[in-house]
Amino acid sequence: MTDFNAITKVVVIGGGYAGAVAANRLRLRRDIEITLVNPRPQFVERMRLHQFVAGTHEAAIGYDTLLGAGVRFVVDRAVRIDTAARTVELSSGRALGYDYVVYAVGSTATVPASVPGAAEFAYPIAEYEHAQRLRAALGEAPVEAPIVVVGGGLTGIETAAELVEQGRTVTIVSGDRLAANFSNPARRSVTRWLAGNGGDVREEVRVREVRRDGVVLADGDVLPSALTIWTAGFGVPELASRSGLRTDELGRLLTDETLTSIDDDRIVAAGDAVAPSGRPLRMSCYAAQPLGAQAADNVLARIAGSEPSVLDVAFVACTVGLGSRAGVMQFSRRDDTPVPMYLGGRVAGQIKERVGLAGPIATIRKEARKPGAIPTFMGLGRRKELRAAEPDRTVQP
Repeated sequence: MTDFNAITKVVVIGGGYAGAVAANRLRLRRDIEITLVNPRPQFVERMRLHQFVAGTHEAAIGYDTLLGAGVRFVVDRAVRIDTAARTVELSSGRALGYDYVVYAVGSTATVPASVPGAAEFAYPIAEYEHAQRLRAALGEAPVEAPIVVVGGGLTGIETAAELVEQGRTVTIVSGDRLAANFSNPARRSVTRWLAGNGGDVREEVRVREVRRDGVVLADGDVLPSALTIWTAGFGVPELASRSGLRTDELGRLLTDETLTSIDDDRIVAAGDAVAPSGRPLRMSCYAAQPLGAQAADNVLARIAGSEPSVLDVAFVACTVGLGSRAGVMQFSRRDDTPVPMYLGGRVAGQIKERVGLAGPIATIRKEARKPGAIPTFMGLGRRKELRAAEPDRTVQP
């Protein structure tokens, strides 16, 4: 029989979409002391930051409405994991002892130093503090002031669409094709919506320089810009490498297919900052929440002395919002490559809002009410061929 007298300490680092699910799900056992560490006192709905910037939706929610009873919440920043002492060192100087860590630190924006002026004049949007700064700047800019959005991925498209819908003069500059992970028909649908609502789309164009009042393209063309928003590229915190754990090129923690660190089986990871077998999933809430649930399940399995399960995940679709009333939903194969089938217009916009934006918060609250309520799997074994694979690209700490 299981001994419920011994208390197991689990520290969840990061209170985003993956970490909040994991913390709630760990409550399946009564003999676990669960501590969730997060640098902000409120949960940030990162997928709504473009709406927050435009002033159409708030993006912060109190953790008291998201976490179930028994989860201890600590507002602090983890700066190092001491795997020998089994402690998580915090920026306040405190140290939290642990038996297991759920590593769910998420991702953040990267503004390249190789582009002159980008770090000085461009506004990133991936963090709540970034969005607050940008929202204030937008509030001071005249409606007719030109805005350049750099980055043709989903974040750039949704940010540009939100501003275009408000009558702003927006140019979106993409180094690749716009919505490059979509099929050509779906891409054309996104481009038509932006152009039809007054947006200017520049595809396969590189930014050479960012100035206070403009953006210089690789061909020498200069786009006037009162505000330049940088959405091209994401990075991850350096906590893993700073802690002596092996990572991939971007800094994501290297794990096996059970989401367990290849260096320490007391550390299980989920979300954007994990690279199972050196082959990370697309950074997305779509993947983060089921991975958070599986990370919690695998910690519970290790406590129980049973085998943790391997990752079994597949994508089926990806949806981009276009303002408040439209969207494009791209269907995909299980390996996340697009098929020539998509859904557009109001229906796709409603799916984005109800499933893609409101859905993740409902999922966290569902786990808070009833731990174990959501499924951990997302498909039928896209990664079966990787289960025995070794990480192929590592950066030694």
